[in-house]
Amino acid sequence: MSLEFAVAAALFAGVLCYAVLGGADFGSGFHDLTAGGSRRGAPLRTLIDHSIGPVWEANHVWLIYVLVMWWTGFPKSFAATMTTLHVPLVLALVGIVLRGASFAFRKYSETLAQAKLFGIVFATSSVLAPFFLGTIAGSLASGRVPAAGNGDPWSSWLAPTPLFTGAISVGTCAFLAGVFLTADAARRGQDALAAELRIRSLIVGAVTGAVVFAALIPIERDAPTLWEGLMSRAAPVMALSALGGIATLVLLWRRRFGFARVTAVTAVAAVMAGWGLGQYPWVLVDQVTVHEGAGASATLQGLLVAVAIAALVVVPALGYLLYLTQSPQWNEAGVPAGRAAHWSRRIESGRRRP
Repeated sequence: MSLEFAVAAALFAGVLCYAVLGGADFGSGFHDLTAGGSRRGAPLRTLIDHSIGPVWEANHVWLIYVLVMWWTGFPKSFAATMTTLHVPLVLALVGIVLRGASFAFRKYSETLAQAKLFGIVFATSSVLAPFFLGTIAGSLASGRVPAAGNGDPWSSWLAPTPLFTGAISVGTCAFLAGVFLTADAARRGQDALAAELRIRSLIVGAVTGAVVFAALIPIERDAPTLWEGLMSRAAPVMALSALGGIATLVLLWRRRFGFARVTAVTAVAAVMAGWGLGQYPWVLVDQVTVHEGAGASATLQGLLVAVAIAALVVVPALGYLLYLTQSPQWNEAGVPAGRAAHWSRRIESGRRRP
């Protein structure tokens, strides 16, 4: 294994983690957005607050990891991407900042109007951020980012492949979050809410699958290099993703929510891995390969050392945090005593007190 490939693999591992963990985080905003009015949507919004509250900041550590690894390990391609795709990048980052701030401010709002406003900003930003991140991935995969960084700031991402990948990104996040929230509701004994989320997840999963199949035609014409990779070396992984998605729908239908989370994660991770394999060995498709775009050997070696240290220090801590949020103690004690439930009760009563 070459040094460049090792760093690229470590970088892409961060992309996979962000797609799964950050994706479920983003997708919760879709369900918040479509939960209904203050009274009808209060149980679902309370569940969302409880489910993502302890981990939403930790999930976005992976975005920082990916950007730093990319900037340090493959600086030329990073510069070219930041220059050409500055519009969707800025919009995605604004969305991430707004959703985080609004998620926090909503809990401490003094009036119902303020809570609604922050809730709308949180939910809308949660949909727009993954869409723009998806368009960036589609632009890279379709060869619209020149090595010189002088690509058109609009046509580089307002094109068939980027727009389809943006839509798929939103759907995938919503599907993943729906499966997780359904399992959370069932584990807490909220059968009515679990039934509602089950139907939501089935619909979102079916629609997202249809969009994926619809995207194959424009991708074949618009991104031939990616298409060739998807149909050859990435084909087994893409097949695994399809099987994972179908299995998740079947498990949801049969109300096997715990197992559905495993297959949903498998489906999302596999589709991301398939994209990486389909694009390999290009960092910028048809422009710069992994070998050509890599930084100095000493820098790459230092990055691998930093990754090893992070794996030993950060990964166990994040794993333990996720374990705690899935424990019976958290589900029994976290919500009744939490501010999320307090906010829900105040919404239900139609009053807001300081």
